[in-house]
Amino acid sequence: GRAAPGAEVGVLLCDVGDEGSLAAMAKQTRLVLNCVGPYRFFGEPVVKACVENGASCIDISGEPQFLEGMYLKYNEKAAEKGVYIIGSCGFDSIPADMGVLFTRDKLKGTLTAVESFLTVKSGPEGACIHDGTWKSAIYGLSDQDNLKKLRKQIGYTPVPVIGAKLKRRGLVFYSQEFREYSIPFMGSDVSVVKRSQRYLHTQLQETPVQYAAYANVGGLGSVMKLMFAGLLFLLLVKFSLGRKLLIKYPEFFSAGRFTKKGPTQKQMDETSFTMTFFGEGYSEGQDPQKGKPNVKICTQVKGPEPGYIATPIAMVQAGVALLEEAACLPAQGGVYSPGAAFSKTKLIERLNKRGLEFSVITKPEV
Repeated sequence: GRAAPGAEVGVLLCDVGDEGSLAAMAKQTRLVLNCVGPYRFFGEPVVKACVENGASCIDISGEPQFLEGMYLKYNEKAAEKGVYIIGSCGFDSIPADMGVLFTRDKLKGTLTAVESFLTVKSGPEGACIHDGTWKSAIYGLSDQDNLKKLRKQIGYTPVPVIGAKLKRRGLVFYSQEFREYSIPFMGSDVSVVKRSQRYLHTQLQETPVQYAAYANVGGLGSVMKLMFAGLLFLLLVKFSLGRKLLIKYPEFFSAGRFTKKGPTQKQMDETSFTMTFFGEGYSEGQDPQKGKPNVKICTQVKGPEPGYIATPIAMVQAGVALLEEAACLPAQGGVYSPGAAFSKTKLIERLNKRGLEFSVITKPEV
């Protein structure tokens, strides 16, 4: 009963090592959906072919160095060609980036700060992810210094802090909201949201929103296991031999969370996620630069298994929005984050109809 392509859907063979094959692909379409990572190794040839041949491109990368590197190298060229290169259109980071915008639009007043908490629920067989994501994390963490250099090269405009400054929480803390322990979310959401907020502030003069992302991990036992695995990972990732071991034995070093086979269908069917946003700001008519925040809001994004069900839903609907709502995109082509590209479109409505639900939570529910 699963969807299959119709007879009219053809197959094009192309290879990131063959520029001609990528150019031939890009010339035949308005939009390429690129699902092949780690993007630091396989992503740029696709972006380059799309920009040079007049096709837009969407990916599902959660790799800040790749995403921001593409901005540095191709933003001006994409603008000249009138094409849109939009990264992070999967679980990284549509729920977070569009969730912040949804929260902002639902608050009666000026939203100035948001914290999100991710909860992933799975069935008796647990949840796991293919080791491609594991490899992306290994290479990304081992190359942090180059990411800092890249950001200096870009020369980002600082995003001003409007309203009370959002306090950062600890490395591990007990969340009163969820009655379990939480840690900072290690994905790319914070960097992607910051890029969107910078664009919306500098280009559209909208009030920037401060953002912090966390993940709920459970009780003390889960915290101890996670801390041990995390310290081992951070130690090994610094050395060439350590990285080789992590890549060769992902299942062992991740306690079964990452495997070379990826999840079973049953694991996917039994897994879901909830991202809860706690926002604060200033009521209508109050100056956000004076006094303490006086209004709060709680919203949620709920969806099915993040990596293999929610991600394709998000990516395809982002693609449909790009193709069908061209008048609502930024006036000029370029390299964008999802929030920057889709803030004026009906992407959230599209996602709501297809199983990624954005909603406001009432006080009793909180």
